[in-house]
Amino acid sequence: MGVEGRDKVKVLEAGALALSGQLGKTVQRLRKAYNLSLSELSEQSGVAKSIISQIERNETNPTLATIWRLSQALDVSIERVLQAADDEPFLEKSSRGDTPILVSDDGKCRLSIIGWIKTVEWLQWYEFSADPGGVLESEAHQRGSVESLSISEGELEVEVSGAIERAKAGETLRYRCDRPHIIRNVSARPANAMMVCILKAAAME
Repeated sequence: MGVEGRDKVKVLEAGALALSGQLGKTVQRLRKAYNLSLSELSEQSGVAKSIISQIERNETNPTLATIWRLSQALDVSIERVLQAADDEPFLEKSSRGDTPILVSDDGKCRLSIIGWIKTVEWLQWYEFSADPGGVLESEAHQRGSVESLSISEGELEVEVSGAIERAKAGETLRYRCDRPHIIRNVSARPANAMMVCILKAAAME
């Protein structure tokens, strides 16, 4: 049985509000996953910083064009951005084409973001790959954060505050990442690893 008149308007307004609220949360999570500031996302998307801030705080209903610009800048489909959390299945599948990839400054290292976007504020995990000689330099994460790097192919070197350690396939390096840290491929062939970053960790307190 359908609804008409004022009741229909109320239903549409409630639906729009719910959708807008989910959109704001999703945009904020994706932005943080890429470590983008509001200004940086504004520059990449062409959407005003003030509008993005209002979207994240659920204070505005953006146009489809605005949503499209944000989805392009965040490298996800519009459907993914608009997907409501309450309707998401427990079992879900992501294709390689849906997986965002970050590239190091030298173009030789790649981080495929395979972690769940809902955990990005406290747990992140990536597929890391590096060509010979590749170097990934990272800024300090928040206090107490710990990173784990499990090598599946090749040999990688990690440097944190002057301390340096190497690991080969089958070995794992764990280190504080709440200070600048560097990962290098020191082998003559490609290297691959699984990287897990635990934010707000208490292990090193």
